[in-house]
Amino acid sequence: VDDQTGVRYLLDAIIKEEGHCSHLAANGAEAVEKVKQISPELIFMDLRMPIMDGKQAIEAINEMDCSPEMVVMTAFTEKDIIDSIRRKGVFKYLNKPFDVEDVRTIVREAALKKRLETESL
Repeated sequence: VDDQTGVRYLLDAIIKEEGHCSHLAANGAEAVEKVKQISPELIFMDLRMPIMDGKQAIEAINEMDCSPEMVVMTAFTEKDIIDSIRRKGVFKYLNKPFDVEDVRTIVREAALKKRLETESL
């Protein structure tokens, strides 16, 4: 979820290269609607976006009956916002611009975590 087309394209390519399905959204409102439709396992969420920002989208998604891992991405380092978001169960935090290998690592960690949770049921 990012308002920058290039960031969405890059994340889409990385996630598909890792063997997973990807769905894109340009703002928090689109993300909330997509989550209602597909219940994703992992979400990369920008913080600053038009219409609905990432913090508002995270709060809305947390109220739903799903529990995706969420990765917050931002070029801004507002410590108070980041701290409040971490308390909302965010899986990881990425500074923009981010390293492609960091994204790959996060995708792999989230997939492993989900597999381990499924196996323990």
